[in-house]
Amino acid sequence: MSRHDGLYQWVTTVATHLPHLSKPQATVLALWSFGMVAVGSCGCTTVAAFLAKLLKQKDNTVRQRLREWYQDAADKRGDQCQTLEVTTCFASLLRWILRWWDWKEQRLALALDATTLGQRFTVLVISVLYRSCAIPVAWVVVPATTPGAWKPHWLKLLALFETRVPTTWTVIVLADRGLYARWLYRQVQRIGWHPFFRINHGGKFRPGGHNSFQLLSTLVPTLDTQWCGQGTCFKSQPLACTVLARWDAGHADPWLIVTDLAPEQAHVCWYAMRAWIECDFKDTQRGG
Repeated sequence: MSRHDGLYQWVTTVATHLPHLSKPQATVLALWSFGMVAVGSCGCTTVAAFLAKLLKQKDNTVRQRLREWYQDAADKRGDQCQTLEVTTCFASLLRWILRWWDWKEQRLALALDATTLGQRFTVLVISVLYRSCAIPVAWVVVPATTPGAWKPHWLKLLALFETRVPTTWTVIVLADRGLYARWLYRQVQRIGWHPFFRINHGGKFRPGGHNSFQLLSTLVPTLDTQWCGQGTCFKSQPLACTVLARWDAGHADPWLIVTDLAPEQAHVCWYAMRAWIECDFKDTQRGG
């Protein structure tokens, strides 16, 4: 027993923070995650070989146990097997992370992004941004080459987190240019969070107190310039917002951020945190 104290402690931890899981589901999830960290890979064969040696069981026995954890109920052995609905874990994952948060630090940064795994899948992900890394807390996998709108998926994922963060916290939600949409901006606001979305510099903006629109590119026309202020963005679908703009050396294009925070409450440099999710994508696509 003493040889496996670390593993058994982790089983208890997983079961505690994901209480909706059955005991077998929590146990195998703990085995999966423990093995992945130990071997530095998420390959089933590699993880199974490590766990089999640790638990003194046959490789095939452990491999089958790991496989059945993510298979549909119809593909599992036995009459009482269940399909694990992964979306039921998302709110618990976020709550688990926030339990480790410093109670004085009532600020949270989330990122919305999409990554493609070859030509097979596109993964839409919501991640907590923390210390130069990203921790996925919700996701959906869709076929990469099949036409279809992402809107229903994003709305469903965001709805899972309503009321999950204390209302006294300041939550910013970062997204890159390809994800900007008025409906997404409004949905983030409806939850009580603050959009922090990058937009293309080809649109138009009307600063507060002005009667005419101007090109967004005129806000930061050259390198080493920055601007911030409130007004109306986009002429065809107007959006009352704050625009934060900055163009630094080494960047082909300026950063243009739209948010509902007041200019004195936000800083354009916060957008640098969005790049942390790219590190997570690289780790995921390389098998952990």
